[in-house]
Amino acid sequence: MPRQPRVFVEGAVFHVYNRLARGADVFAAEDEAERFVDLMQRACTRDGVVVLAWCVMSNHYHLAVRSGPVPLARTIGSAQARFGLGYNRRCRSSGPLWQSRYKAKLVRGEQQLFRLVSYIHLNAVAAGLVTDPAAYPYTGHRELLGVEPRRLVDAEAALSLFGTTARAARRSYLATLRRERAADWLAAQPGRLPWWQAEPDRPVVASVPLLDPLRRSPGLDRPRVSAEVFLQRASKRLGVGLERLRGPGQDRDVSIQRYLIAALAVERWRVRTKALGDALERRADVVTRWCRLGAEMRQHDELIRQRYEDLDRALIGDLAADR
Repeated sequence: MPRQPRVFVEGAVFHVYNRLARGADVFAAEDEAERFVDLMQRACTRDGVVVLAWCVMSNHYHLAVRSGPVPLARTIGSAQARFGLGYNRRCRSSGPLWQSRYKAKLVRGEQQLFRLVSYIHLNAVAAGLVTDPAAYPYTGHRELLGVEPRRLVDAEAALSLFGTTARAARRSYLATLRRERAADWLAAQPGRLPWWQAEPDRPVVASVPLLDPLRRSPGLDRPRVSAEVFLQRASKRLGVGLERLRGPGQDRDVSIQRYLIAALAVERWRVRTKALGDALERRADVVTRWCRLGAEMRQHDELIRQRYEDLDRALIGDLAADR
């Protein structure tokens, strides 16, 4: 039976969760927990995902995230996959490290969001590991208190949920933790939490504007298109012929255009690398490398990042007009 498609809403908040296979206490080792946090931070930064709360326990993790334009499946999946491959290499082991693909629940409303942040930052307290959440090293709690440099959480975005100034927001945040600390669901598994048992997720029609819990603007509308159509429109917008993109030339500007098209198609437009490779007359592994190079370039070069964003917006307008 095919898996249920994930619900993804750009700009919305999700509770993301996963466990290690067979309950293995991999994250009990400090260096492994640090590696995982670092990989997740890089993936979220790369894909524009805002982390509002996080914790890493010995055999599982929780995140509260505001999604960016890249589907969460790519962000979370890439971090988990890289950690799993690295762990198997370090330990000379094989087989899946994770119990399953990650779980993600769309969070609806401020009350659910406040509870989610509290649940995540009090996870170690509920497990009986500490009495003060600040005593547990692998959560975003200390980052929100301003006593630890940023590791994963975006403290400014998270505190904006609780108040208009940093001091007032921290007071309100701590008051929320004290209030929720006595909740009967605090030690529950994710499936039994109030926001997981709320109204079931339904597929979201992209053209219907949604306001996420942070009161940000809804995500941009990207219709599903084939690799061929995407490639035709993107090459036209960039002013480069399809034959040049498909050709063997090593011209630097053409190479950059290939990287931009590959990264944008896979990251934001959900075009599969094999389909794009077929359209470009390249192997899928070549397109995967182009995608990686394009992602790296847009992170480190402001002009490339602006070209990437401009192309994305232009294609949204072009392809939306076709419907």
